[in-house]
Amino acid sequence: MGTDLHAPLGQNRRPGHQRRLPPFGRILGGFCLIAIACFSLYSALQRDELQKTRPIETAKKEEPAPPAETKPANGQSALTQVDPQSGANTSRVVTDDGSVVTMFSPGNRDGSGPVLINANQVGQDPRMAATPNESLLEDSPFGKLPVTAPSGLRPMDQYARPWSGTRGTRIAIVVSGLGLSQTGTQRAIEKLPEEITLAFAASGNSLQRWMQEARRGGHEILIQVPFEPFDYPSNNPGPDTLLTSLSSAKNIDNLHKAMGKITNYTGVMNYLGGRFLANPNALEPVLRDVGKRGLLFLDDGSSAQSKSGTLSKTLEVPHAFADIQLDGELQQEAILKKLDELERIARRNGSAIGVASAFDESVDAISKWSEEAAMRGIEIVAVSALAEDPKHP
Repeated sequence: MGTDLHAPLGQNRRPGHQRRLPPFGRILGGFCLIAIACFSLYSALQRDELQKTRPIETAKKEEPAPPAETKPANGQSALTQVDPQSGANTSRVVTDDGSVVTMFSPGNRDGSGPVLINANQVGQDPRMAATPNESLLEDSPFGKLPVTAPSGLRPMDQYARPWSGTRGTRIAIVVSGLGLSQTGTQRAIEKLPEEITLAFAASGNSLQRWMQEARRGGHEILIQVPFEPFDYPSNNPGPDTLLTSLSSAKNIDNLHKAMGKITNYTGVMNYLGGRFLANPNALEPVLRDVGKRGLLFLDDGSSAQSKSGTLSKTLEVPHAFADIQLDGELQQEAILKKLDELERIARRNGSAIGVASAFDESVDAISKWSEEAAMRGIEIVAVSALAEDPKHP
């Protein structure tokens, strides 16, 4: 046995010895070969029949027949319905071999004229939010100014931030003074939720660049225009301030200088301006120009003597009025208490508007409070959603 362990396998087999299948095994193997051959022949014949199936012919008419007249050939069953999204007619035909063929055709419409597509929808594609709509701009000595398009589309519609449309408790928060501090502006744009409206000061720097950053971040924006306060000139809002002592034409020029600094905003917000807002003769031409250009006017609520609300209704100018100044006391806890007060007003009236400046304390408090408000059923919307609009009462 020791030598057998080292011998190659099969070396000690007897010469001429071969294993053979028993007779029954040979018969069974023959039957298997015949069955495989028959199955192969059957498959080939089936493929040939499928290749002979006539292809579906498309209608050569310019306009397809109405769905009620659709008649499948050879008695095939068909189901026709209208797609609720596109309005197209969808026909599903079951062929003789059980396949389902789906055909689409345009739905019928009255008249033979061209199809008009209404593009005047509220809001803007986020991918284009930083790009101005050229049909909403006109050239002027002060740059490109907003204007209502010939179609009736307004900048406040095009650049508005969409919202849910429900009539629950809604709050708009506007953070102003952006553009005055470069680091503060960048921090506000990066940290504030996109539902917060941002107001850019006309006297700020790099406004067009910051506008693009804000719009890409999902924010609705305003342009903040300096108005004359009661203690002017000791309290000077800045260059090109609108003054009660100036002519209407000069104030309109100063307004247009501010408007020409950026694009893609929904409205104008005052910076200071207690005296100007209280003077109907000075304020009326300004509000008229704002409304004519398809913009809203936001009064920051800092002056109890403001006539902006009364004049806006008379002139049919979209208008909003802030309920609370949130950061009169520049401490985060105090601002959070003001935000809670704003919520109480909104729950009582259905909506409320709060304004603040782009201080670090304000940005931090608003960011923190906004995250918690959503869990309490509060919808934070852009200011355009709460403006009183004569065209959409």
